[in-house]
Amino acid sequence: MLQIILIRPGSTDYDVQRRIQGTLDVPLNDQGAMEVAQMIEELRGQPIELIYSPDCEPAMQTARAISDALGVKLKKLDHMENLDQGLWQGVLIDEVRVKQPRVYRQWQERPEAVCPPEGEMVGEADERIRAAIARLEKRHKEGAVGLVLPEPLASLLRRQLCQCELGDLWKATEEHGRWEVLELGPKPLVHST
Repeated sequence: MLQIILIRPGSTDYDVQRRIQGTLDVPLNDQGAMEVAQMIEELRGQPIELIYSPDCEPAMQTARAISDALGVKLKKLDHMENLDQGLWQGVLIDEVRVKQPRVYRQWQERPEAVCPPEGEMVGEADERIRAAIARLEKRHKEGAVGLVLPEPLASLLRRQLCQCELGDLWKATEEHGRWEVLELGPKPLVHST
């Protein structure tokens, strides 16, 4: 059975400001570096064989720090860029709530039905996740691999693996600097920290 240790990157200034990051490369801030240091201590007991990360700044910074501290090899995960949130990227979440209240609520309740202006639909990101998971399962039949993914991509992956509800993606952006173990098998299990 393969375990995926789903790791959310440490926070950035955009997270603190509650801005939509999407595919923008925003480095970890001081708080994010402290979150990563805390995660490293927590992850020391996990049997991680390899760390995967997409090539985005906060995820790669987090993955490098974990890889270096735990002495685990790091590999770039191709085709796993975060959900492209188009013209929302860089905008305050509250600004979307005030200027587009109906779309804001739809994104809370049914994000699959919303396409951010000039962005991509959740279904497109779901396809990338399915392909990436298939590649990981092909390479790793058992053991544990770390997978560093920013939000909302981490929530989309979790939903697919656990066959659970997606939840509020606006709130999911607050889930930085956390990790959980997802066990792949006939019925996926989740262990959160």
